Amino acid sequence: MTTQQREATIEAHPTLPLITITRDFDATVDQLMRAHTDPELYARWVGPDVIETRILEWDARRGGAWSFINLHEGQEFRFFGSFHDVGADRIVQTFTFEGMPEHVSLETLRFEDLGDGRTRLHAQSLVDSIEGRDAWLRSGMEVGVNEGYAKLDQLVADGAL
Repeated sequence: MTTQQREATIEAHPTLPLITITRDFDATVDQLMRAHTDPELYARWVGPDVIETRILEWDARRGGAWSFINLHEGQEFRFFGSFHDVGADRIVQTFTFEGMPEHVSLETLRFEDLGDGRTRLHAQSLVDSIEGRDAWLRSGMEVGVNEGYAKLDQLVADGAL
């Protein structure tokens, strides 16, 4: 079964180093929380289609840490962070690319129940500067966000969640 393709809304705050992402899913809050906290599921959907994700560490609880490697054309890109809060409908974590350790973002994901098995994801990433925010936006992050969420849609449609 295939799913309808949706685009995430990705916006930069006009005066703050903040990126917001909003996306609706035909999935429950519980399904999306599981997709974001279960390392095996997370590795199956996160990021662009051209990468493979290998989880190195994953402890999705308050005070836990995470790290993974993205593999692309023989290159490895490591990402890591800490879970600051994992609730019933919210995750707060840091996010760092090992190649740019000075650019740590604070991410908050909130899952809004829309009823009828639908959920709206509200994500925000607070980065270190306006320049850092703009560099993230120029990096092509929208491809990884949209392709990753399309894979997540397919996992839901296939009953993997």
